[in-house]
Amino acid sequence: MNADTTGPHVVVAGGGIAGLAAAHRLAVAGHRVTLLEAGTRLGGKLLAGEIAGAPVDLGAESLLARRPEAVALARAVGLGDRLQAPATTIASVWSRGELVPMPKGHVMGVPGDAHAVDGLLSAEGVRRIGLDGELPPTEIGEDIAIGAYVAARMGHEVVDRLVEPLLGGVYAGDAYRISMKAAVPALFEAARVHPTLTAAVRAVQRAGAAAPADAAGAATGLGGSVFLGVEGGVGTLPRAVAEAIRAAGGEILTDAPVTGLRRTGATGWQVVSRDRVLTADAVVLATPAGPTAALLTEHAPAASAELGSIAYASMALVTLAFRRCDMPVLAGSGFLVPPVDGHTIKASTFSSQKWRWVADGASDLFVLRTSVGRHGEEDQVHREDADLVDASLKDLAAATGLAGRPVATTVTRWIGGLPQYPVGHLARVARVREAVAALPGLRVAGAAYDGVGIPACIASAHRAADEIIATSKRTDPGAGHSL
Repeated sequence: MNADTTGPHVVVAGGGIAGLAAAHRLAVAGHRVTLLEAGTRLGGKLLAGEIAGAPVDLGAESLLARRPEAVALARAVGLGDRLQAPATTIASVWSRGELVPMPKGHVMGVPGDAHAVDGLLSAEGVRRIGLDGELPPTEIGEDIAIGAYVAARMGHEVVDRLVEPLLGGVYAGDAYRISMKAAVPALFEAARVHPTLTAAVRAVQRAGAAAPADAAGAATGLGGSVFLGVEGGVGTLPRAVAEAIRAAGGEILTDAPVTGLRRTGATGWQVVSRDRVLTADAVVLATPAGPTAALLTEHAPAASAELGSIAYASMALVTLAFRRCDMPVLAGSGFLVPPVDGHTIKASTFSSQKWRWVADGASDLFVLRTSVGRHGEEDQVHREDADLVDASLKDLAAATGLAGRPVATTVTRWIGGLPQYPVGHLARVARVREAVAALPGLRVAGAAYDGVGIPACIASAHRAADEIIATSKRTDPGAGHSL
């Protein structure tokens, strides 16, 4: 550790993007930082790789650019000139055996105009959306499942064929159980004050149109893209953040699981990791809900119980490389798959068409990937690699006419990768934070709290780090050190 860094010592548990972002924030602020990662690599669900010599992301592939946190962090660690807008954002829905263009003018699949979903929904489904204006207002209360609410207002078909596949791509969960307040907060707030769901959607759309020019697009010079990638893969971001942490004097240890926490005095902590004990002035737990719950059992039993009840979904990504000469003509960036149709895959991304850096990395190949697995579908994710590849090829052939065989395949499993946000999730998070805040020098961060996307994880990390920084300014730093 850099001896010139004389601030309070903070231990960060967890080397995913949340832990890295917290450590970076703290190190730049002058704190002595030690980051402990249980595994052998950093980055969590951000993983850059290659297939048949082509660079690819084997985990998360894009940053939501309309939130500033991820773009700002990428720029801060030297990746600003590698941010890249998608080459195409035109996507489809594979519904009832047809690839139908993704409708425009919706909020997470909820249309503001019934005619916007002509061609995707049946005539009866379109008619049912129009009945929203004839229904009395729905009492939403403190939270409601988005699927249940939208189905009651506009019918099940719009949920099953549009809302469900969109939310499934984010949470790998069930739209009929996912919290509207957590997943689509702007629509939730609008729905509380407007008499119909259609009016709420239009209000959200008007608010977006009236907003100032997209801050992220202006900052990057990449226009108003909703999503951005990173040349070489979003999976290169963790490495860049880690290098910046080390440059600021921080220490990063892998293969170092945190197995215990002990209080030392009124504010200090001892962090146990294998045969090592670190004495710290503060701790950030940026581990998944289960491990965090175990570490808090003694110190915050109520928070531990709340965290222990958070369910996680697993998923698998099947990445395939084909010779370009074997490919049919494909449109856009890929397609979503409504689970109601009973297919194995839930989405496919045409990586070589979506990201210029993938196409440039192997001009003679066409790389695409499929995703498999939703909450409650663990058996699908644990199928043999060859079975997942064959199932993906079968679905791709049915959807696109693809008949060629891949020259290379890679299956990447993310077991327990996505926390579920059921109704009441944000209230649970508030109770957890309240209980943890009673413990001086301890904070939590990660995907289990305010959102599963990269910017949301970074925001939770910055919140935790900033609270520790603010506290340290009001107190004398302890004499934390490694034992």
